[in-house]
Amino acid sequence: MSNVTKTAAPAAAGRAAAKKELPEHFKAYKHVWVFVELERGQVHPVSWELMGAGRRLADKLKVNLAAVVVGPEGQSTRNAALESFCYGADLAYFVSDNVLADYRNESYTKALTELVNIYKPEILLLGATTLGRDLAGSVATTLSTGLTADCTALDVDADGSLAATRPTFGGSLLCTIYTLNYRPQMATVRPRVMPMPERVERDAARIIVHPLGLVEDDIVTKVLSFLPDRDSETSNLAYADVVVAGGLGLGSPENFRLVRELATLLGAEYGCSRPLVQKGGLRLIGRSVRPARRSGQSSILRPVFPARSSTGWVSRGRI
Repeated sequence: MSNVTKTAAPAAAGRAAAKKELPEHFKAYKHVWVFVELERGQVHPVSWELMGAGRRLADKLKVNLAAVVVGPEGQSTRNAALESFCYGADLAYFVSDNVLADYRNESYTKALTELVNIYKPEILLLGATTLGRDLAGSVATTLSTGLTADCTALDVDADGSLAATRPTFGGSLLCTIYTLNYRPQMATVRPRVMPMPERVERDAARIIVHPLGLVEDDIVTKVLSFLPDRDSETSNLAYADVVVAGGLGLGSPENFRLVRELATLLGAEYGCSRPLVQKGGLRLIGRSVRPARRSGQSSILRPVFPARSSTGWVSRGRI
C-alpha cells in the first residue's frame, strides 16, 4: 500500500486575497471629495450629479462630503462654492486665483494635489469630461495613486474600499475596480450617468480657503484667445447637446436635406447612424453619436477621400 499525501487545493485568487493592510500613512485619509468643474463661470452639471453620488458614499462611510471649487477670483467662483451646499456638501475647499481663469493642467493640478496632500481625502471624484479626464489623470499620476476612468456605478464594500464599475471590452462587460492600498481612491464618472439630486436651499457651512501660491510666470502654457464652439465652423469638442440623425429610410442625398433643415430649426447638429444611401457615386456613412449637456458643442459631416474606394467621396459623421 503506497503512502499518498493529500494537499489542500490552493485558495482561489480574488479580491479578498488581494486585500492588504492599508499603509499607516494612508489611515489618516478620510472623507469624500467632489471636484466642482467650473469653466467660464458655469458649473458643469456632472458636478452636481457627483454630489448626489458622493453623498451616498459619504453616508455609508459615515464621513463628510466636501466640494472642491477651483477657479478665478470673482463672484462666479464664490457662487459655485455656495451652491455646493445646496447639493449636499458638508464643507467646501476653495482655491481662488486669477491664474485659474482658464483651465490649464499645470495650475489646476498644483491646486488639487496640494489640497489632497494637506487635507487627505479617501475618495476623490471628478466628471469624465474633457477637462475632468485631463485633470484626473495628471493628479493621479502626481499622487501615485489609482484612477478608474469613465465609471457608470460607484459603491463601497464592507471594508470601506471604493468599488468603481466601468464598461470594458467595448461595453459588453462591466468591470468593478478597487484601489486597495493607495489613497485617495480616484474615479471619473460620465455625465448623465448618476441621477441629478434634488436641490435644497441651504446656508453655507464651513468653507476652507487655500492660497494657490502660483504666479503667471510659473506656468508654461499660455491662453492667447478663446473661441466658443458656437462661433467655430469646425468640431472641437466631443459631444453635442442635440443631434438629428437620418438613416437608410431617407433614400437619397436630396432627402438628407430634411435632416439638415430640422437640425437648423432646432439649433442642433446633424449626423447619420448607419449607411444612408449609395447613389450616383456618393456614399454617406455615419457613426452613432452621443448627446451631452454643454451648449455650443458640435458635430459635423465632412468629406474625406478613402484610401481604397471606387465610389468617390465618402462623408463620415464625426463627433
